[in-house]
Amino acid sequence: MKLTTRRTALFTLGAGLLAGLMAGQVKSQTAMQSSSPAAASATTAVWPTKALRFVVPYPPGGPLDTMARLLAEKVKASLGQTVVVENKPGAGGNIGADIVARAAPDGYTLVMGAVATHAINPWLFASIPYDSVKDFAPVALVASVPNVLVINKDFAIKHSIASVSDLVAYARAHPGEMNYGSGGSGSAGHLAGELLRARTQISVVHIPYQGASPAQLALLAGQSNFMFDNLAASAGLINDGKVIALAVTTATRSEMLPQVPTMQEAGVKPFDIGTWFGVFTTAGTPVAIVDTLHAAYQTALADPVVQERLKAMGSNASALSAAEFSRMVVEEREKYQEIVKLSGAQVN
Repeated sequence: MKLTTRRTALFTLGAGLLAGLMAGQVKSQTAMQSSSPAAASATTAVWPTKALRFVVPYPPGGPLDTMARLLAEKVKASLGQTVVVENKPGAGGNIGADIVARAAPDGYTLVMGAVATHAINPWLFASIPYDSVKDFAPVALVASVPNVLVINKDFAIKHSIASVSDLVAYARAHPGEMNYGSGGSGSAGHLAGELLRARTQISVVHIPYQGASPAQLALLAGQSNFMFDNLAASAGLINDGKVIALAVTTATRSEMLPQVPTMQEAGVKPFDIGTWFGVFTTAGTPVAIVDTLHAAYQTALADPVVQERLKAMGSNASALSAAEFSRMVVEEREKYQEIVKLSGAQVN
């Protein structure tokens, strides 16, 4: 009887110790789990702790590169860390964009994405190495710039073309004789030209050049009849009377050319094509870090020097939140699916 009682007591003691150990482990795990959000917040609170990499997926000297470098200096003041701009051109911007799509989701790698990399290229290229929606976290829209339909001055005067309807009438009377230049197959200028052709059923010839600048020079030389050019790039030529502006491509008129109608006002509907660009980081980056980046870039965009540069490009600083910018990217991607299909353009 005594032996049985002793064994029972030992068993009860062992069970109690085991239960205590198990309870301690559960309590420890629960404490760790409950503290992990706080730990994450603490980590985010001290972010960033090193330099940021800002990829520009186009060559140096262009409007995106210039704006990226200006913003990098302003963002440095907000974040207290250097922002290093790197040009990674190639494949219509896909190479640079893919670098950021594959980066660690920690907010340290950014890209100056654009309408091409995030809305046009998914439909233009037979395949691209990233998903323009799923692989990125939109941070801030920087600028939305209209394109403008400009025509060679001598050609316009010779054939009495002073409006989009005049251009369309001439093209219909002379099928296949008119041509238009662009910065390359699948560029915004090419897509706008093909949208004009599809909407008006005119027959015109597309001449792709190696960039917008050569296309502009060809227009001035009379080698092409018209083109859809970036407003910032052609504003000087328009104001100097070297080319004639017939319409802007966005849904609303531009403050830079308030007297110039939109394509839709000119009777070509629907028609809404513009050049936009903005900052993205890698998908999966903590929301708190994206919010920090958004605040830093919005502060930079509010800087008077940046404001003046944007105004010279025909744009105003964007007030979109990161979530609104994200929705815009999805909408733009859907819109350009139809436009690229209409154009018939494709890059293998």
